[in-house]
Amino acid sequence: MKKNVSILGSTGSIGVNSLKIFSRKNKLFKINILAANKNYKLICKQINQFKPKIFIINDSKVLEKVKKKFKNNKVKIIKDIDIRKNYFKNSDITIAAIPGIAGLKPTVELTKISKKILIANKESIICGWNLIKKIALQHNTKIIPIDSEHFSIMKLLENQKKNDVKKIYLTASGGPFLNLNISKLKDVKPHEAIKHPKWKMGKKISIDSASLMNKILEVIEAHKLFEIDIKKFEIVIHPESLIHAIIEFKNGLYKFIYHETSMLIPLANAIFDNTIDIDDFLKPKLNSKRSIFFQSLNFLKVDKKRFPIINLKSRLNEHHSSPIIINAVNEILVDQYIHKRIPFTSFYKYILKVLNHRNYNKYAIKEPKSISQILEIDQWSRKVVYKKILTKKNA
Repeated sequence: MKKNVSILGSTGSIGVNSLKIFSRKNKLFKINILAANKNYKLICKQINQFKPKIFIINDSKVLEKVKKKFKNNKVKIIKDIDIRKNYFKNSDITIAAIPGIAGLKPTVELTKISKKILIANKESIICGWNLIKKIALQHNTKIIPIDSEHFSIMKLLENQKKNDVKKIYLTASGGPFLNLNISKLKDVKPHEAIKHPKWKMGKKISIDSASLMNKILEVIEAHKLFEIDIKKFEIVIHPESLIHAIIEFKNGLYKFIYHETSMLIPLANAIFDNTIDIDDFLKPKLNSKRSIFFQSLNFLKVDKKRFPIINLKSRLNEHHSSPIIINAVNEILVDQYIHKRIPFTSFYKYILKVLNHRNYNKYAIKEPKSISQILEIDQWSRKVVYKKILTKKNA
């Protein structure tokens, strides 16, 4: 019997890669639910190619346009997830890859009807892990992180005692500006920040990688997922991006996972429970000049002048909801930067302004028990940073 598959964020890089895997093994899987935002052409292509039972479209204008185009089609095209409806069937595998806080509610809802959630939406874990974990336990849903760093940590911790862990190193490529003169950083344009030297990713995550915010968010994510003291995590620059996580054990041994810079590797291993031949999905580069073997591997300390956001690590565990606030502010700043309203070097300054706001503690100390409570903190953070940006412009 074929396994039912759902993909939240089907038009993003994780979603597209997931569909590549499922299409190559189409005798084993059938697409149940796809969800996307507003990529009209790709949504139409996916409806024609994969014929999902349900397609959820967040953008109202695109939703109406797609419904009109496929009005005689059997695919149910809707705006919102409502698992109480009888057309929402259980999923064997759900890929949760909607970026940003927008991915939280869909991830929570699909956790209730899925056997296995492969989660690439770090913001959902950062902001709502306690909620997701509780629901997963109630519904016997298995959660597997598929970011390369967290998938690697998960594999490295198998058959190990957490008390034996001395240090966990999360590796960062350093992004496109690793060797750029620091004085020129204030002038870098969004199209330059998006050009990641090693990974093909979406705009938001690529800019986070360029600023190193991506690693700050990954530290929070790893701390929550693996319940390991946040002080044991360290960020190091590894320009080759071949080693994705390193664990130093108290006995003096180090373990790491090394693989090509393709999300297909953790993704396919998570889907097939590590029982696959990766050559079915990804042709190896062993005979090419770009071979991943026999390369020099470099590890560098993070330059705090180049990456001032690294200083946020000391404030991640300050209060229960500090991560929600940091994440929300960063989402606004990345959007403002993409629209060329703030410089690349202003991220850390604006985040600090929110963290030093007179009402910060009032919201940061809250322990949200529901999505609405999480969103209340998120919305406060966004309003404050908007005011800070607008005030600066009018000054």
